[in-house]
Amino acid sequence: MPARRVSPRCTERVSSGSSTRRGRHDLEDLIVEANNRYLFGNALNPFKFPELAALEKEVVTWTGDLVNLPEDGGGTMTSGGTESILMSMLVSRERARARGVERPKIVAAVSAHPAYSKAAHYFGMEVVPVPLDSGYRADVAEAAKVIGADTAVVVASAFSYPHGVMDPVADLAALAAEQGAGCHVDGCIGGFVLPFLERLGHDVPPWDFRVPGVTEISADVHKYGYTTKGASVVLHRDADWFGHQVFLFDRWPAGLYGSPAIAGARPAAPLATAWAVMSYLGVDGYLEIVRDLAATTAKVRDGIEGIEGLRICGDPVGPVLAFESDSYDLYAVADVMDDRGWSLNRNTDPAGLHLMLSPAHTAVADELLADLAFAVANHGESKGKEVRYS
Repeated sequence: MPARRVSPRCTERVSSGSSTRRGRHDLEDLIVEANNRYLFGNALNPFKFPELAALEKEVVTWTGDLVNLPEDGGGTMTSGGTESILMSMLVSRERARARGVERPKIVAAVSAHPAYSKAAHYFGMEVVPVPLDSGYRADVAEAAKVIGADTAVVVASAFSYPHGVMDPVADLAALAAEQGAGCHVDGCIGGFVLPFLERLGHDVPPWDFRVPGVTEISADVHKYGYTTKGASVVLHRDADWFGHQVFLFDRWPAGLYGSPAIAGARPAAPLATAWAVMSYLGVDGYLEIVRDLAATTAKVRDGIEGIEGLRICGDPVGPVLAFESDSYDLYAVADVMDDRGWSLNRNTDPAGLHLMLSPAHTAVADELLADLAFAVANHGESKGKEVRYS
């Protein structure tokens, strides 16, 4: 990724908009303009729209640089984490089938994103669930028992959505390599956090392409890359792996049709906006954001742990965390927080609450913690609100 630089196509300021989860008016203005300029573009055909192809190539290259993708690697943008995971699983299925596996298996912790089960449903694969250890990470010993010759891919979350913890990537990748299977690291949330935490001196366990055996990584630009929805990147260590992702067809009257992902026509705005934001922020800009976000996360985490009866789940590495309690009905606590204007997600295992912090929380961290302390001290019976992903 380049040092901070401003796109020549996106330098004009527009009227200030909401700072929302980014906490930055300048980013909001840039995003609005980039979206407007490319609102009606179609990124389907790179030969007809070479500018869009060039922008996508830069986004993929910059993301690959962040996660230490080898020079021979390849990748593409997709519409989001689910599509990135789907394409990764498709590639793993094709490689497994090439070695004679009829129903390839996906070995994934029970904390892995539902997109892996969705991929299995779509592509005729099977998910083999792995329980969590006491730190809410994939249990390596249990994974070793189920990884075998029919394993297409082993999944490692860096970091997981439910608890914000890192799976033991190096151990899982080693197990996968022993069987000739792929290892997909789900960095959809952590992909634009962990590289900068490491640069800031935080203790980040090995997780990217520097780890032997890691073959694929997904990273969402529209999460902690701070662009709008519809922008993710999927990367493959080897170019021939990426080749399995591309669909080509010419047996119809309109000539060659090619697509690197599920969608045919692809909106240009998310792609161009991702390029604009990454180009504008550069490494220095992201470091500044992550530095402040890490400080806010530490403050919130300390505040939660300072409330008697609350306990952080595992050891979260970034701005996503969950907490549980043996003393309080946290679903009832969440009801009070709902009434006070907050939206804390509810977890089922363990029964607890979940936070995904953003730069915008810096200005309201004290209020959040004060309201949480109030809710813990003053909650009633749970209203029975359904637990669902959001």
